[in-house]
Amino acid sequence: MATIIQPSSPTEEQRLVLPGVTWPQYESLLATLGDYPGLRLIYLEGTLEIFMPSAEHEMIKKIIARLLERYAEEVDIPLHGYGSTTFRREAQARGLEPDECYCVGTLKEFPDFAIEVNLTSGGVDKLAVYQGLGIPEVLIWQNQQLTLYDLRQQLYREVSHSQFFPALNLQVLAQHVRPQEQPQAIKDFLRAIRG
Repeated sequence: MATIIQPSSPTEEQRLVLPGVTWPQYESLLATLGDYPGLRLIYLEGTLEIFMPSAEHEMIKKIIARLLERYAEEVDIPLHGYGSTTFRREAQARGLEPDECYCVGTLKEFPDFAIEVNLTSGGVDKLAVYQGLGIPEVLIWQNQQLTLYDLRQQLYREVSHSQFFPALNLQVLAQHVRPQEQPQAIKDFLRAIRG
C-alpha cells in the first residue's frame, strides 16, 4: 500500500512511498520520469520513494553546494560536480539522485561525497541507499545543522571531519547556510575561513 506524506503547506516537500516495486519497474519509471524537472526517485530493496523537493529544500542544497565549492577553490581541492545525477546498483537494489555530489581529485563512476537536505521525516532511508552504493561520505542538513557520515567497513559512522576536506570546520560551514542571502553568506564564509 502506498504511503503519501502530505506537506502541511505548498512550500514543503511532497513524497509518495510505494512498497513492492521491482527493479525493472524502478528502471522503467526512471526512463519515463527521469527527465521530469525536480522529481527524484529513491529506491531501496523494493521500496520506491517519488520525491518532489520544495523551493526551500533546493535553496538550502544550493547554498551548501556553493559554500563547499568555494571552500574547495580556496584551499585548492580539485572538485568535480555531478549535481543530482542518478546512481544505482542493481545487485544492491539501490538507486537515487543526490541533492548534490562530487568526486574529489579525479572523476569516478560513483561520487566520493554527497550532500542531502532533510526537511521532513519519513520516506526511504537515504543513508542505507548510499551505503549500498558505496559512497564514502554523506553530509546531511537536518534541523538547522550539518552531520557528516563516513563509510568504514560497510557502515556509516558520524564523524566531525571529512577525509576529503580535512581542515573544513563543519560548524563554520553550517553557520553560513543562509539560503535567503546566498551572496552575502558566501562572502562572510570566505572571510571566516581566511581568518
